Amino acid sequence: MIEAKGIHHIGIAVHSIEEQRPFYETVLGARFEGAEDVLEQQVRVAFFVLGPPGGEVRLELLEPASPDSPIAKHLAKRGPGLHHVAYAVTGLQQRLDWLKSNGFALIDERPRRGAHGQWISFLHPRGTHSVLTELCEPRDE
Repeated sequence: MIEAKGIHHIGIAVHSIEEQRPFYETVLGARFEGAEDVLEQQVRVAFFVLGPPGGEVRLELLEPASPDSPIAKHLAKRGPGLHHVAYAVTGLQQRLDWLKSNGFALIDERPRRGAHGQWISFLHPRGTHSVLTELCEPRDE
């Protein structure tokens, strides 16, 4: 069992973070948390927060950092919009081992570093009812 602690964030593929930023801040009233490049994944990400302290929802905008990045390919095939739903977990490697032993298709069999230095892994959509699913575990401090 994954034993998700909650939704960590919702990932949204975009062509340009800067072009989308006014919508999230001005129309939705989201607070911009910052942006960073995740070189391993060839993506630039920006996080926005909605809601009151303790009940926040985070949105992650994903912009391709190169024309052959996975996000660029996603945008070319499906266009901008929902990319993935990420769930917060602890013991990520144990969760992946359980999923694999129970026949789930994994994109990542081992955790890798994502935004904010967190450990992440993706589950293949064919095992999650067509929803790209990310598992996130806070990095070791």
